[in-house]
Amino acid sequence: MTLIKSISGIRGTIGGKVGDNLTPVDAVKFASAYGTWLKNYTGKEKLTVVIGRDARISGPMIHNLVVNTLIGLGIDVIDLGLSTTPTVEVAVPLEKAEGGIILTASHNPKQWNALKLLNEKGEFLNGIEGEKILQIAEAEAFDFSDVDSLGAIMLNDAYMDIHIDEVLNLALVDVDAVKKAKFKVVVDGVNSSGGIIIPKLLELMGVEVVKLYCEPNGHFPHNPEPLKEHLTDISELVVKEKADLGIVVDPDVDRLAFICEDGEMFGEEYTLVACADYVLSKTPGNTVSNMSSSRALRDVTNTHKGSYEASAVGEVNVVDLMKKNNAVIGGEGNGGIIYPELHYGRDSLVGVALFLTHLANKKISVSALRASYPEYYMSKNKIELTPQIDVDAILVAMTEKYKNEDITTIDGVKIDFAENWVHLRKSNTEPIIRIYTEASSQEKADSLALRIIDEIKAIAGI
Repeated sequence: MTLIKSISGIRGTIGGKVGDNLTPVDAVKFASAYGTWLKNYTGKEKLTVVIGRDARISGPMIHNLVVNTLIGLGIDVIDLGLSTTPTVEVAVPLEKAEGGIILTASHNPKQWNALKLLNEKGEFLNGIEGEKILQIAEAEAFDFSDVDSLGAIMLNDAYMDIHIDEVLNLALVDVDAVKKAKFKVVVDGVNSSGGIIIPKLLELMGVEVVKLYCEPNGHFPHNPEPLKEHLTDISELVVKEKADLGIVVDPDVDRLAFICEDGEMFGEEYTLVACADYVLSKTPGNTVSNMSSSRALRDVTNTHKGSYEASAVGEVNVVDLMKKNNAVIGGEGNGGIIYPELHYGRDSLVGVALFLTHLANKKISVSALRASYPEYYMSKNKIELTPQIDVDAILVAMTEKYKNEDITTIDGVKIDFAENWVHLRKSNTEPIIRIYTEASSQEKADSLALRIIDEIKAIAGI
């Protein structure tokens, strides 16, 4: 099954049969459900929704279907066109809109697309509201507007520039310090909207930019998930260009990874660690990441006398816990930075600006900065699911097997051993079980992962 309906939206592969894939019919159905929910949620007759998309090939088609569906519901649309997830999140409250939709499948390959749904704050919907949308879609409980009450489209292509200005105006972003550092940076925009917005941000910060895959044509030159095995081209170019670092974003620009000057990965888990280190040094406070993120954030937070908490996986869960704990920064170990001074959403622009300010102040190389943080190594694995696999039964069995360890079950099963941990969970966005481990060496992390995978396969009989 390649159509995944969850509380965070609908995601699927383009083409195929209705209800099995993300077809035009499914796009219209879920846009209708969202618009109907928004009318009920706000109690307003006249609504405005902000829409933006990444550069994937199916973007214009899905974009036209969604925009015109909302118009058919009598909803006005502010159309940002080619945009980023954090840009749409910033635009919703600035426009005083009632909601927003980002058309992107984030780090998924080019055959995928999705509708990511926002509330009036420009934040992802909580589980209760997301469930209501799924129910409306299932019942097809739509009531479209008559000809005199159709919505209108307003085009606004200025928001990437507005977003950049909002980032550069943050108190902890020191543009002058970055300009003095005279950084040279290679940018891999994976041929999506990050190839426009990240170089523009860097140039305004006085950075010399070398572009790699920055043509927003939707033809991803490598797997768009910013993992080491997908990033050999930029690693080689950073060394060849004698650049200070490399910057990699995913297609919708909410995940951020850095490459050290020697071509080695800074580690996507350490994107948040470095940014948090800088923010905490200026504004002491608490941090939050999800249960699949590195212990290094906890260690750095403790160094700055703050309090660290871990949430269930998913941006909405991280944001919820950040608000409860008054966290000054948070995010996810996949390179997602959430800095509430701007907005409660993962934002690669904020991450880039804070990281470069930190680096400029430290006056050290990127590899030296990485070496200054606690050494943890992660192994991220997955098992493809078939309809015959009972994931819940597997998780129950693993919980029982390790009942004498420190176990958390708010999101799958996390087993905290003294020296390492493992987190098992069913993905919200792909038909897989994720197996994340962390230990003091890569060999130990990989070994623990292989052991757990073997145990899961034995339980599942595969």
